This record gives sequence, C-alpha cells and structure tokens, in this order.
Amino acid sequence: MPPVSTLSGKTLLITGATRGIGKAIALRAARDGANIAVLGKTREPHPKLPGTVSETVAAIEAAGGHALGCICDVRFEEQVAEAVARTVERFGGIDVLVNNASAISLTDTRRTDMKRFDLMHQVNVRASFLCSKSCLPELERAANPHILNLAPPLNFEERWFAPHTAYSIAKFGMSLCVLGMAGEFKSAGIAVNALWPKTVIATAAVENLLGGQTIVERSRKPSIVADAAHHILTQPARTLSGNFFIDEDVLRSAGVTDFEAYAVTPGAELLPDFFV
Repeated sequence: MPPVSTLSGKTLLITGATRGIGKAIALRAARDGANIAVLGKTREPHPKLPGTVSETVAAIEAAGGHALGCICDVRFEEQVAEAVARTVERFGGIDVLVNNASAISLTDTRRTDMKRFDLMHQVNVRASFLCSKSCLPELERAANPHILNLAPPLNFEERWFAPHTAYSIAKFGMSLCVLGMAGEFKSAGIAVNALWPKTVIATAAVENLLGGQTIVERSRKPSIVADAAHHILTQPARTLSGNFFIDEDVLRSAGVTDFEAYAVTPGAELLPDFFV
C-alpha cells in the first residue's frame, strides 16, 4: 500500500485537542478536509489556559475540515465511550486515534501529592489505554488505521526519572502502550507509534510550569509536531508500526531542511525536550 499524501475523508479522534499540540494536529488534518472529533474538558474559557472545545471546532471548520466537539474527561470510561459513539454516528467510523491528552507535575517524590500522582496516571497512561481499547473495533474496520501517542522514546536513564519520578512513570506508560499494542494489533494492520518533540514546544503547560516567556522564546511552535504527525499518519499502517519518532527526524526524512519557520524566535538557541 503506497503512502497517501492527504487525510481527506479520514476521521481522527484527538484527545486534548483544545490547545497546543493536539489542536495543531487537528488543524493540520483540517487543511486536508479531514473529519475530526475534538475531545477536551474545556467548555468555558479558562483564566490560565487558552482555547475551548467550541473554539477548536470553529477553527477546524474555518481551515476546511469537519469537526465534532466532545466535552470529555478521558479519565472516565463512559465519557470516552460516548465520544467514540458520537464520532462513529457523525462520521461513520474512526481511522486515526491521537492520544495527546496529558497531565504534568515536575515534582519530586516528597512534593508529589497522591491526588496529582493519580491524575497523571489516569490522564496519561490509563486514558491512552482506554481510548485505544474503545476505538479498537472501529480501527479494525478502517482502511489505513493508526494510533499515535504523544509519548517519549523508551529511554530508561536515571536522569529522566530522578527529578520527577511520578511524571516520568506516567509518560513512559504511554510509551509502553505503544510497545505492547504495536505487537498486539500487528495482525489487524493497525499502526501504533509514538511521537515526541526534539525541542521544547511552546504550549500553555510550558508557559505556566516551566519558566514562562523565557522558555517559550527558546521553543518551537506546535506546528512542527503537527507536520510530523501528518507525515506519519499518511504512511501505510502495515509497514510503519512500533516506532518512537522524534518530530525533527521525521521531517528530515521527508525532505525538510529548513526548520527556522518552526522557531518561536528565529535564531534563538533551542532547548531540548525531556527524555531525548
């Protein structure tokens, strides 16, 4: 099966799609005319976090896509089931699942309260498992089915765990889902891959948690991850599974040589992301 160059007519279900990387992936697919189910919790504007489900829906439709807004907390099985059912009812199936929703707390063991520990594990690894399980019947019927987790390569070094053990376990849990499900779903022809940024990406989480505007200025825009995701999701599923992709490497392999357009501040020294 040769690679396709477009997601036109494909249906994507994207978690955490109201802002940042999830929204950027949705808008890139929308430019192809894709159908996109937008899963997010934000119904009303948040004082610290930009974007709502309805705003993302409007942006997708303005970009040429077709959107369905689903107010959904991915921690809850019944809400995920409802979002999947509504997506299938509206668009007739699901071709792509993007597990993007994530919770982060860069705290050491002493300063990580158990409520935050539970939140990170419920949103990161449990929700990725749940959404994959819930979409599986539809993906099995799709022509070129993909699951893409926004998760790091399995780099088991102490330096990536010691400063924030709880967060690292939760994120690597998403990566372990890729490792296991790629093998489990191979016979069904469902590609399961991970994608992670080489540099820090300018998102609300970065601005609020990692040092504000100074960090943002040394980051790349979410569009680099979206372009890399688009390239992965338009490849033949049966021949591209079980990979831990880095955004810049994906685009270089696709022939991209100039990355300045992705920089928040062109010419700035970029900060490497966690786990790479």
